[in-house]
Amino acid sequence: MREERLEKVITPDFGRNKIPAKKFALYVSFASVVMLFSGLTSAFIVRQAAGNWLEFPLPSLFYTSTIIIVASSITLQASFYSFKKGMKIPYQALLVITLFLGLTFTVMQYQAWLEMTAMGVHLTGNPSGSFVYVISGIHAAHVLGGIGAILVAIGHAFILPFFRNPKRKLRFEMTLIYWHFVGFLWIYLLVFFILQQS
Repeated sequence: MREERLEKVITPDFGRNKIPAKKFALYVSFASVVMLFSGLTSAFIVRQAAGNWLEFPLPSLFYTSTIIIVASSITLQASFYSFKKGMKIPYQALLVITLFLGLTFTVMQYQAWLEMTAMGVHLTGNPSGSFVYVISGIHAAHVLGGIGAILVAIGHAFILPFFRNPKRKLRFEMTLIYWHFVGFLWIYLLVFFILQQS
């Protein structure tokens, strides 16, 4: 008995603190996305210093869409909280609101690109505009991936019987983490664009 206690002290059980494999894979994917955008923003700075750089104001819809994506993170967080508390109706309703806000953000990004085109800033024109199109476009693609995950979560919320188990909670939590990640990523990109104009 004494030896067993000593063994537990020397080799404690870390099972409860282990990160699930799927969540760990999600975090690894975040690292690759961060590297991608770090490379793009670094290339932006290097190319800007090379000259032949067109200065133009950011589309106003970039700022409005930022409010939208922050609001969507709040509603998804509230939906997750409702799920954990067993509140079915708020859980479902907030998921649908999050989907609507996510789609609104995506539409606003497209309208922002149209706003840039109206200013004479085209995708294949000056490198300054091309970078903004490409960086914001790649981010929008990641947002669409998040919208897909939210659609799956909505399917679970409305089609499957309402119950809470570790597997379902983990699936929802991963969707939440991913959505927060793309939201923070957009804020970083917007701040980056603003700082490069100052």
